Amino acid sequence: MMNREELIAFEDEVAARFNAGAIRAPVHLYSGNEAQMIEVFKDVGRNDWLFCSWRSHYQCLLKGVPPDDVMAEIVAGHSISLCFPEHRIYSSAIVGGVLPIAVGAAMAIARSGEDARVHCFVGDMTAETGIAHEAIKYSRNHGLPIRFIVEDNEKSVCTDTRSAWNQPRLSFEGQRDEYIHYYRYETRYPHAGAGVRVQF
Repeated sequence: MMNREELIAFEDEVAARFNAGAIRAPVHLYSGNEAQMIEVFKDVGRNDWLFCSWRSHYQCLLKGVPPDDVMAEIVAGHSISLCFPEHRIYSSAIVGGVLPIAVGAAMAIARSGEDARVHCFVGDMTAETGIAHEAIKYSRNHGLPIRFIVEDNEKSVCTDTRSAWNQPRLSFEGQRDEYIHYYRYETRYPHAGAGVRVQF
């Protein structure tokens, strides 16, 4: 498993390439949550499935995708939709798009008896949507082998999530159980891009 310094160095390299114009498609970078992600991946098995949003570089690296393969996909313009089926990783740029797919995968695992689990990563704003609440409720009520990781960077694009919903505390804030793993972090990067080059 990659360590904190290696994860940071990878994202810094993506940022440098993006700002130099070598990556001509959107990128969404992680920063400041390396320790939390390494902790999350202590409970991710080799046969487990990962479903992610548009920010999934760390998930791919920590699941074991070779860094050169991840970088090649990012440079090719696929940063926001990284998919490595051989490693059981799927990402989507559609808000909430992976949630029903993740639940379906968990249902298939439950029915087949396979020794595997699903880990579904969602941002703080996605976690407040109806589809997230339905997916989590259905999974919990049916005892599905799935965990939802709520990653709270306190914003949705450029909007503060708590202000948008006029609620000082998010629905899953501070929750940690079999189905929810919530953590909060502060990133040094904007929602998209690396803070230098204009994206569009």
